[in-house]
Amino acid sequence: MGSTVCISPAAFTAVARIKPSLSRTRTLNTSISFSTNPNRNFTFKHIFSLSSSSMASSTLHVMASSSTGAASEELDTSSSTSVGANDLLIVGPGVLGRLVAEKWREEHPGCQITGETVTTDHHEELIKIGINPTLKGVKWENKFPYVIFCAPPSRSSDYASDVGEAASLWNGEGSFLFTSSSAPYDRYDNGQCYEDSPVVGWTLHILLLKNRGMHLYYLKQGTIEANPHHLVNLIHYEDAASLSVAILKKKLRSRLFLGCDNHPVSRQQVMDLVAKSGKFDPTFVGFTGTDGPLGKKLDNSKTREELGWEPTYKSFAHFLGETPFPPVLMIKICFKILKNHL
Repeated sequence: MGSTVCISPAAFTAVARIKPSLSRTRTLNTSISFSTNPNRNFTFKHIFSLSSSSMASSTLHVMASSSTGAASEELDTSSSTSVGANDLLIVGPGVLGRLVAEKWREEHPGCQITGETVTTDHHEELIKIGINPTLKGVKWENKFPYVIFCAPPSRSSDYASDVGEAASLWNGEGSFLFTSSSAPYDRYDNGQCYEDSPVVGWTLHILLLKNRGMHLYYLKQGTIEANPHHLVNLIHYEDAASLSVAILKKKLRSRLFLGCDNHPVSRQQVMDLVAKSGKFDPTFVGFTGTDGPLGKKLDNSKTREELGWEPTYKSFAHFLGETPFPPVLMIKICFKILKNHL
């Protein structure tokens, strides 16, 4: 199965123009989606909204100050490294970013992949896997044709400005892809939610790993004061990476895409599947909460059809090896049983 498990559906945006404007802050629950819609504003967690227009333009207008930006200006470093037609910049080369790098290199052998980080803590790791590390704030004489932003807000004092700075490193030729959670979708009653459903704002990513994730946290706690009927939507890290690459390759502008496995499960179902798998030692006692907002049933059929993409891991149950018989197969088995008894 590999070392990664799944993430909540992630949001990816290929934008031609980013024009932030001041907006009211709003805190939302988390999950992940893909976005590129020229006719809709997306409110960031911090101070401004993201809008896309003029598909042919790559002009960046930023109307916000940033303490991290100020620190960057003091950084007296620059790079004049030549940039090729298929070179990729990954802002935030964590688990998802590194998988994107691996899959991008398979599509474009010989390309250069650069990973921008806030510190040098993981630079040696990046070099070992073929990613050229660089620090945030380095000034580039040559911009990149492909840029993906997948840095978490938790490491930033001004997340929106960081997105703007990343977009300024894109030369407008390939794609700029922004990843975020699907919490912006304004649905909290376990109802259906699609790519074009109403949105209200952006918040954090939720990432689940083999050794760090929602189900492992629940197992460690034993009991959780949360509503067991709240729905969560998941996607495997590798599937999120392959979807990112599929979007980047299309060179799309101002579009919104959604990444999920199309099999939403409740918190209780997640823990039932974990228990049934027999792969985890701790025993989960249960949920004690009854209140709080419910989730949403994400459906990314439109994304799959347009991009010709399908996830390798069809569901959380599939990942755990507890996949039930598909409905069609079950019907065929039933007919065979009936035929043998007639």
